[in-house]
Amino acid sequence: MFSDRKKGVDIKVFDVAEQIKVTDYVVLVSGLSRPHVKALYEEIHVQLKAQGETHPRAEGGDLGWWVLMDYVDVVVHIQQPEAREYYELDQLYAHCPLVDWTRVPLPELAEPPSRRIAE
Repeated sequence: MFSDRKKGVDIKVFDVAEQIKVTDYVVLVSGLSRPHVKALYEEIHVQLKAQGETHPRAEGGDLGWWVLMDYVDVVVHIQQPEAREYYELDQLYAHCPLVDWTRVPLPELAEPPSRRIAE
């Protein structure tokens, strides 16, 4: 998964299609600090944009406490551990099947632009 590249913590993907009806999957991932949450958000955004996806709605990217990304079929929550514990989204979706995201084939990821040092 894209957030795995930036070392997202405790990644869970819930199949919520039968229970919620407005989206198919909910992804929960923790970032260990504000910069880490922002880096995860940027990585997901850049990688999905490179694949031709757009997200019409994203909330919280500037704060780095809890970022919500809505891709219609997939909703991604990136939270600091304290936010994740407080809002208990894991418990909210606990009745939904977990997807083993490590076995989902992914498209080729875009390579980050190389940084050249001025000589």
